[in-house]
Amino acid sequence: MNLIAGAIGGNAAGKASPSFDLGTIGNTISGIVGGGVLGQLIPIVLPAISAAAQGGNLSIGGILTNLIAGGAGGAVLTAIIGALKNKAA
Repeated sequence: MNLIAGAIGGNAAGKASPSFDLGTIGNTISGIVGGGVLGQLIPIVLPAISAAAQGGNLSIGGILTNLIAGGAGGAVLTAIIGALKNKAA
């Protein structure tokens, strides 16, 4: 879930701001990495989500939280990499 949401978030961030755009493949890769990283951090920060997932009681709220975290992580990492790329160029 986090990886797919991250890829979508990365592409959305890249297309929303041409200065951060890394191309479709670059946006997708950075989005997947960002979504995966933030998706791993969310259960640490919000242990209730992790407990619900392990107990088999994963709710719609937990799923939405993971999707939002993955999308945001993908968007943030794409923006950071795009900014660094533009600064170096």
